[in-house]
Amino acid sequence: MTEFGVYGDLHVSIDDGHVATAEIRRPPNNFFDIGLIDSLASAFTDLDNDDRCRAIVLCSEGKNFCAGANFGGSGDRQSSNTADGRHLYDEAVRLFSTKTPVVAAVQGAAIGGGFGLALMPDFRVAAPEARFAANFARLGFHQGFGLSETLPRIVGQQKALDLFYTGRRVKGDEALAIGLADQLVPLDEVRDAAHTLAREIAISAPLAVVSIRQTMRGDLPAKIRAATDREKAEQEWLQTTNDWKEGVKAMAERREPNFSGT
Repeated sequence: MTEFGVYGDLHVSIDDGHVATAEIRRPPNNFFDIGLIDSLASAFTDLDNDDRCRAIVLCSEGKNFCAGANFGGSGDRQSSNTADGRHLYDEAVRLFSTKTPVVAAVQGAAIGGGFGLALMPDFRVAAPEARFAANFARLGFHQGFGLSETLPRIVGQQKALDLFYTGRRVKGDEALAIGLADQLVPLDEVRDAAHTLAREIAISAPLAVVSIRQTMRGDLPAKIRAATDREKAEQEWLQTTNDWKEGVKAMAERREPNFSGT
């Protein structure tokens, strides 16, 4: 394994089998923010342009894959813009424009924006301990990171509505049953299984794989742009509501929210 580069809290290495490992190092929860997505988009762009890389394993250090945003117990969110004015969702579109196949190794929670991140890869190898949740409505909020587009693609419209409306958590066995996870393996085998799948991809003809992937994903980056434009507008006005404040407070206090519809 050879070090490829360090992108903030993202460490990237590459092996002789043409598989890159992109490891998020913000344990234990690997919280989601614009800095992380910017790092991922930059790293994946660089890997796209390196002939040594034919597949990427996206993984994380610690208990959770990506436990969403760190709200710190208040309704205030961290800035979604970079210093030069780029929005988090601009970086999301850049990430979804990656040409190289990606396999996610999901060992724990993938919540909120972290759930959106888990749906960017082509495949998900998960443990029974994995948890997936689009918990936005439980916060008085609107889903983001292109989930409006990606989740129905994977589980179908009706199941996506169930997960969006209720915000409930999907455990590993249900994730496999509904297609959120492609493989379910014991916790200590998740990363190895993801690498095995990535190596199987990497031994195929690389130009053909990229061509097939572009055909199958179609105009996904453009659809992610349209979805995130809508999601951003809805999130901005919902963030001004009392229900948003109550949802975040209830989450911090580990209790059921009492929403007023205002």
